[in-house]
Amino acid sequence: MNTASDPSNADIAPLSARATFKALYGYVRPHRWTVALGLLCALVGSAGGLLQPLATKALVDRLSSGQAITAIVLSLTALVLLGTVFEALSGYVLERTAESVVLAARRSLIGRLLRLRISEVDRIPPGDLMSRVTSDTTLLRAVTTRELVSGATGVVTLVAAVALMAVLDPVLLGVTLGVVAVVGGAVALVMPKISEATERSQEAVGEISTELERAFGAYRTVKASGAEERETARVTAAAQRAWHHGVRGAKWEALAKSADVLAVELAFLAVLAVGGARVASGAIPVSTLIAFLLYVFYLIEPVSRLVDAASQYQEGAAAISRITRAQRLATEDRELRRLTLPAPSRPDAGPASVRFDRVSFRYRPDLPEIHHEMTFDVPAGGMTAFVGPSGAGKSTVFALLERFHDATGGRVLVDGEDVRDWSLPRLRSTIGYVEQDAPVLAGTLRENLLFAAPDASDQELADVLTRTRLDALVARLPDGLDTLVGHRGSRLSGGERQRVAIARALLRKPRLLLLDEATSQLDAVNELAVRDIVAQAARETTVLVVAHRLSTVTGADRIVVMDAGRVRAVGTHAELVEQDELYAELASTQLLTPAR
Repeated sequence: MNTASDPSNADIAPLSARATFKALYGYVRPHRWTVALGLLCALVGSAGGLLQPLATKALVDRLSSGQAITAIVLSLTALVLLGTVFEALSGYVLERTAESVVLAARRSLIGRLLRLRISEVDRIPPGDLMSRVTSDTTLLRAVTTRELVSGATGVVTLVAAVALMAVLDPVLLGVTLGVVAVVGGAVALVMPKISEATERSQEAVGEISTELERAFGAYRTVKASGAEERETARVTAAAQRAWHHGVRGAKWEALAKSADVLAVELAFLAVLAVGGARVASGAIPVSTLIAFLLYVFYLIEPVSRLVDAASQYQEGAAAISRITRAQRLATEDRELRRLTLPAPSRPDAGPASVRFDRVSFRYRPDLPEIHHEMTFDVPAGGMTAFVGPSGAGKSTVFALLERFHDATGGRVLVDGEDVRDWSLPRLRSTIGYVEQDAPVLAGTLRENLLFAAPDASDQELADVLTRTRLDALVARLPDGLDTLVGHRGSRLSGGERQRVAIARALLRKPRLLLLDEATSQLDAVNELAVRDIVAQAARETTVLVVAHRLSTVTGADRIVVMDAGRVRAVGTHAELVEQDELYAELASTQLLTPAR
């Protein structure tokens, strides 16, 4: 059921700093020991750099006294090599872990998004959801590992460097920290602006995906309408917004990164001035000033690491906010509501019965009702047709049976049980469903046919191909069942796509077969064949059909006439022509067109 406390606001509610950090830790926790290893290697590498100014001081002192310097030079060389090796090892460990973090985040998010309730997918553009899986998760790479360790290393080495500088000369340390603190305060004001700009940029990237998905989803229509330039302008406008926010973020990030260099350079000048005076007065030796100046330059690295880590955290926080909001979206409950439910339905359990008991439904509280206390009964077996004007709520009947949506009033019963008491896997394994658009997925024809019944045998597949007259299509395809059908089945005709969808549903051996305009794109010959298929299926299962063609309706065992979300009449074709004015009108107009 609904897993979000307020799904209408789940995607727009901002994430607090505490919640952001908690989510960040959630990504790091499974890899905490690997990250700790990377941190240890980074610290060992930084230790070599920390000791270099002290070794340099000893070198200058020995030069002044005329002592040998070979051992110190060798020590400095070893420190450099050791630091390089451990820094490289740390980098590899962290980058590998970062990829694992991104993979785990994508797996979790993909699994979540594919279980979203239909209402959530209808509310949020698919392109925006896709960008959270691709673009937003990429930003986790740095903030969860490399920059996290870099920030920790920066803190440790900064503290160590300050401690060693305090040992060398507390006065010069005070001068250095004073300059760094002033510039650091200014940098802190910039950080929230980086996060804001990054989130706006990621939202714009989602808009690009949405606009591209819109255009490619109706590619032939775009070309036939001569709308390429207009669609290009729409996508370009989204790209322009992404560029604008990206540049804005880059501006603040560049300002933050240049500020740390400025702080060190100003500190160097201040230390040089004050330190020169102290050397002249004899307060400290020149070797101490040289070592201290080296530590000032050494501060560039830990300070830069801290600034980079803070900048990356702001970018990562924006990504985490968008990912977490996506994870809060309402998903379908795939668990049993009651432990006493019977075993999952089997194809040999016989046809299922359907009852709508005073069912009311609206998509959102602020929208009008689609169904108004609608009641009808469909006994097990046979074919029932639903007819009525556009907007009468015919297709919504199927959506409630599949539990794409739940009734807001009354009960939807299958075999006498409220569908809300069925687990979704059990309910949907009982139903075969052919959508009005008869979607075909990219891949091979075989993959599409077996999509709802992956364990179907070759013989069962062959039988269904013959029943739906797809065997002739398979025979002329270059690779038979293994022929690629193109994006959304673009290499198949509309009628072929519809027959593939029907075959896919039949291969599932459903107890309840839902056909929403299943013959709308078929010619007269193929429609007759499909009608025969449906008639045969109606002897084995319960068939519900939303139909506009008179030829489909007249063969139904019963017809439910719907108008404005209510059941107006139920009967056979002959009875309704005589008894119901609306049905008689529909039967004689283009809303119910005789077969060609």
